[in-house]
Amino acid sequence: MEALYIYLIKSSGLIGLFYLGYHLMLRKETFFTTNRWFLLVGLFTSVALPLVVITKIIWVEPTPTAIDWSNVPMTTVVEEKTFEDYLPILIGVSYGMGIAILLGKFAFDFYSLNTVLRGKLIQRQADFKFIDIAENVAPFSYFNTIVYNSSLYNPSELESILEHEKVHSDQNHTIDVLISRLFCVVFWFNPFIWLYKKAILQNLEFIADSEASKKISDKKAYQITLLKITTQENCVAITNHFYQSLIKKRIVMLNKNQSKKWNSWKYVLILPALIAFVFLFQIETIAQEKKSEQITAESSKRNEVSVDVYKINKNTTDDELKEKTKALKENYAIKAVFSNIKRNSKNEITSISVNLKKGDEKTQEMEIKGTEAIKTFGIIISKNENGILTIDFAEDDIQLNKKSVLISPNAPLSADKEIFINGAKVTQKDLDELNPNEIERMDVNKNQNQQEIRIITKDHSKILNENDIYIDGEKVDPSELSRIDQNTIDRMDVNKNEKTIRIITKHSNSIINGSDLPMPPTPPTPPVFKFKSPKPPVFPKAPTAPKGDPINGDKKAWKEFEAKMEAFDAKMKKLEPQMEAFDKQMEEFDKQMEPFNKEMEIFEKKMKVYEQQMQEYQSKLNKKK
Repeated sequence: MEALYIYLIKSSGLIGLFYLGYHLMLRKETFFTTNRWFLLVGLFTSVALPLVVITKIIWVEPTPTAIDWSNVPMTTVVEEKTFEDYLPILIGVSYGMGIAILLGKFAFDFYSLNTVLRGKLIQRQADFKFIDIAENVAPFSYFNTIVYNSSLYNPSELESILEHEKVHSDQNHTIDVLISRLFCVVFWFNPFIWLYKKAILQNLEFIADSEASKKISDKKAYQITLLKITTQENCVAITNHFYQSLIKKRIVMLNKNQSKKWNSWKYVLILPALIAFVFLFQIETIAQEKKSEQITAESSKRNEVSVDVYKINKNTTDDELKEKTKALKENYAIKAVFSNIKRNSKNEITSISVNLKKGDEKTQEMEIKGTEAIKTFGIIISKNENGILTIDFAEDDIQLNKKSVLISPNAPLSADKEIFINGAKVTQKDLDELNPNEIERMDVNKNQNQQEIRIITKDHSKILNENDIYIDGEKVDPSELSRIDQNTIDRMDVNKNEKTIRIITKHSNSIINGSDLPMPPTPPTPPVFKFKSPKPPVFPKAPTAPKGDPINGDKKAWKEFEAKMEAFDAKMKKLEPQMEAFDKQMEEFDKQMEPFNKEMEIFEKKMKVYEQQMQEYQSKLNKKK
């Protein structure tokens, strides 16, 4: 539903943009046929462009792993639905009712047209069908059918009318009428669409008047005929009828001089606005995460405080390889296996395979094959400021394998160890995948043969510091939350308004009423928008045309108007460098928006999951009642 509303808003905005462009710059020009296609293309562009999405892919660092409370019962306050919650439904119902009413009116107009045409005598001439009726109805055309009452006009007037309607029929103007009606049905709520429809119908009359007047010798008589038709107020909808627009405007346009060809530059002015629309609303940024092990390796290097390198070159002997194997095992509890060793006639190593393994955890491997002596490479064991160890291979200061293996600090570690991240017990694999830059604090406790490692991430630390922690009704230090065993937690309540976290343990005598109720989901937190879009250049105000027409109006005023238009055109050309600069600023703004667009995409996905979880929660809650 939300996607439909956004689409309708975007399309309505583009319809308004095309109408304003026509009204301000083109309606007084005599490019009638070009204006017809401009208006039609504007409608179809308005419905098609919001569907065009340009996708950009960026690479970002993976989202840090947040605290896992999935196995802990949690409750939040469920707010009662307000009027705002039902507003989208009410809008949808109102929109549907408007469409239904207008479709009914559309069907009634077809019925009225068929009533007029039913049972009438048809005269065929070339590609046209002529129907002479007795009803007092204004002349009109419907596709190749022309309807008129010959008794109301003299031969000269009837000739003018028929030539006019033939233009409508020959150029298929009925299609334009039907298209504009259908757009009014879909976008009935947009005031610009009704003005747009009026502009289309009026321009069709300009076209018919212009073409018909070329075939009639007495243009004055044609204009008198226009005035006579105004006395007939009965018109048939969804047709091209002779009295369609204001007669005054049609007469003015008949007597107006042809527009200069250089005025056609006005059609191009719509393009910058469409480009700006695409840049602002139709670019979707898709971010793909780098491999966590790549980020870990790079991050570890930035925070290194100590490095231990075990170099291996072409002259390394088997005994030296055994010594390195022993040192890695004793110092870091790493099992190193050197295999597939081949040497040349000079006893230089040409091929070698290295396998590094820490218990049952990740394995680092590298293999060099060839006939030439190997280049010097090293096994690098680095420790950052948090005590996290990484294993890398490097050759001539160039890293060969981007994978890094995180192992627990203060190696060697005992096999019997427990690891906790933000209070949740994890495996060695989880520790290996943790980004060292996200670590706020690490505590290592040794009790006889068992080792306990507790890690607090920066995000979790921030949450703890921003909220008051209560365990079994007593306020405690935030560090206590990281030490508590999740298996002992019976229930946890999070109140975002009061900024409190209340935990009830299984050993507490405090029992919350309704503890058997299902656990509601926690809504995701939306990203914060903190960008400013660049401002487009200020366009000069177009001069206003004088009243009347250039022939019968104030000639001095019209001459001054032409001079102002030339000055206006010069100012528009001077703005081209500013427009180019604005485009570059928009490109830079788009790059800045890419991370935010990714965050919004993730947030929208989380919201969809949250909505589904809320439906499931509501269903379970109803069963409990």
